[in-house]
Amino acid sequence: MLNDQVIVVTGGAGLVGKAFVKAIAEKSGIPIIADISLEKGEQAKASLDQTLQANIGVIELDITNKQSVQKQIAALKQKYGKIDALVNNAYPRNKNYGRHFFDVELDDFNENVSLHLGGYFNASKHFAKFFIEQGRGNIVNISSIYGLVAPRFHIYEGTKMTVPVEYAVIKSGLNHLTQYMAAYLKDKNIRVNTLTLGGILDGQADLFIKSYRNECLNKGMLNPEDVVGSLLYLLSEKSKYVNGQNIVVDDGFIL
Repeated sequence: MLNDQVIVVTGGAGLVGKAFVKAIAEKSGIPIIADISLEKGEQAKASLDQTLQANIGVIELDITNKQSVQKQIAALKQKYGKIDALVNNAYPRNKNYGRHFFDVELDDFNENVSLHLGGYFNASKHFAKFFIEQGRGNIVNISSIYGLVAPRFHIYEGTKMTVPVEYAVIKSGLNHLTQYMAAYLKDKNIRVNTLTLGGILDGQADLFIKSYRNECLNKGMLNPEDVVGSLLYLLSEKSKYVNGQNIVVDDGFIL
């Protein structure tokens, strides 16, 4: 399905990123784990089936740093002769991220928006320049249901969790960044789409999982494996005329 496609997955060492990398490798693609920590990237690769590891690359990438992005694009071009796609999946944030609305300082708000949304812009800009030179390319931005609807704060009652205000702003901005880039890159043979995910299981409290399930239609919180099929579709030739779109995988949460 993805035969020999070189696909860069930022945040590839994370929970969802590693599932993306595994799925790409299983479909005969060449996933590149792009993480700010080279050590974590290598650990993520080593945790996958040995039969897949030969086709998995690992690079150290800071999506907020122009020189880092340009350096790795050049290195990948030299090694593989091409780059087929970029999956913007990283989740950079500072140490104060995750506070409740009235506890968020302006400096932290600005820094987190810059790290995450700004980082996606920075990576997309430089990869798009490369894709124009190459004559083709594909960008998939990983977004969230809270980029589409207001947070349902009641499902967090009785837990220490919340929806950070930065997260909602970042993901809603990212959705429009996708449309902006898709339109801007008209006639360049470059596709830009969004994959919007619902909640992913990651050790959350049982009370939250139960409350979240009540907002959904069948399952509730999803496993990383539940969302990889839609990414594979967006990366494949089966979606070659899907451009500027947002595919939502959330078990009906936003209905």
